[in-house]
Amino acid sequence: MKGVVRCLILGSAATMMLAVTPAWAELKIGYVNYALLMQESPDAKTVSDALRNEFLPRQRELVALQQTLKTREDKLTKDGATMTDDQRSREDKEIRDGERDLQRKQTEAQDDFNARRNEELSKLQKSLLEQVQSYAKAQSFDLVMAEGVVYATPAVDITPQVLAMLQARSSKSASKPAAPAPKPAGK
Repeated sequence: MKGVVRCLILGSAATMMLAVTPAWAELKIGYVNYALLMQESPDAKTVSDALRNEFLPRQRELVALQQTLKTREDKLTKDGATMTDDQRSREDKEIRDGERDLQRKQTEAQDDFNARRNEELSKLQKSLLEQVQSYAKAQSFDLVMAEGVVYATPAVDITPQVLAMLQARSSKSASKPAAPAPKPAGK
């Protein structure tokens, strides 16, 4: 009797395992290289170009100030021997003050740029996440993984397909009128 019960239990377990196996076989899994999406997506390139254009005037101003200081230093070196001590020390002080001002402006510009870049990257990450989810639902994926994947075969890597979808959406929106550029930082 114990042998019959044992066979029934083992048979039931085997049947359950066979019944579960097809469910696993039908599971559709994909992997997205999120870092690549952050670099190659049309939205990422748009954000990068917008930031570059937003901070270009400040960068030019800093370069011009740096050139002015260099010119003044060269003039002081060249004409220093013919200047009075008072003129020479006044010009030297103005150059040092200018260098401190330049360093302060460079630090402020870098801080402002970093803050804006972080703000825009946060928006971009959220947008990309929503678009990957939209793609996964449209393609009937059961599971899409991104960060923390040690290895993924090209068969489950859907990054190229998602990039193609993003580029297609970008080219469609490019035919629409452009949105106004973001306002530059207040400094």
